[in-house]
Amino acid sequence: MFISYMTFASSVRKIKLVTPKLSILSNLTIKTQISSQTMATLEEVQKTWRNADCVCFDVDSTVIQHEGLDDLAEFCGVGEQIKMLTSKAMGGALPFREALKQRLDIVKPSSSQLQLFVTSTVPFLSPGISQLVHLLQATNRHVYLVSGGFQAIIKPVADLLAIPMSNVFANKLLFDDDGNYAGFDLNQPTSETGGKIKVARCLKQQHNYQNMVFIGDGITDMETVPPADAFIGYGGNVVRPAVKDGAKWFVTDFQELILELSDS
Repeated sequence: MFISYMTFASSVRKIKLVTPKLSILSNLTIKTQISSQTMATLEEVQKTWRNADCVCFDVDSTVIQHEGLDDLAEFCGVGEQIKMLTSKAMGGALPFREALKQRLDIVKPSSSQLQLFVTSTVPFLSPGISQLVHLLQATNRHVYLVSGGFQAIIKPVADLLAIPMSNVFANKLLFDDDGNYAGFDLNQPTSETGGKIKVARCLKQQHNYQNMVFIGDGITDMETVPPADAFIGYGGNVVRPAVKDGAKWFVTDFQELILELSDS
């Protein structure tokens, strides 16, 4: 069974890549101590979760069980070269845009390769995510996908979860007139370090959300607080040590979040 791919634009324009100066993302190491203060902070995050009016999910290794760019790289025959860079990016060892550029300069997917990849690949959703998203939607909480991945790859995932593309914030691949890879859209906020913070701030300003929760496996998700009101670390597919140590609430099963909402 194949997932339909979104229609590619009928024309593409030649893009000249410009590499901006990148700020160095300092390594984030947070040591969690078991104390009454830690427990109180955990309770605050859980309270925010129960009262959430907006929930933003990371996609790769959170909503889905894998990394979309890693899978695309494997499809293009350069999978092993990409996995290490992905790990460094998600762990905060490299500025996000630099890591993204390095990986894409190796993969260099053409528009035809991307289309074939998307139409022949079925996303593997993380266990419990469909139930969780549907519960959030049924209780009138707004759900967004905020990812450093790519819109073309994420659209089938959004379709499976009944999340409109207007609620998806992700990157765009660019191609020249012959369909060759020509970079990625630098104007997308999720293409750089701190991009998810910009998305969170924009959403809060536009919709006046009072209890925004970000859920994800990476450093770029954890750094959204503030402006987000709470972060929940997810390690059901991969555990990032800095995220596990730094998250006030870290789960490996979405059922824990479902039960928390069910008991409220």
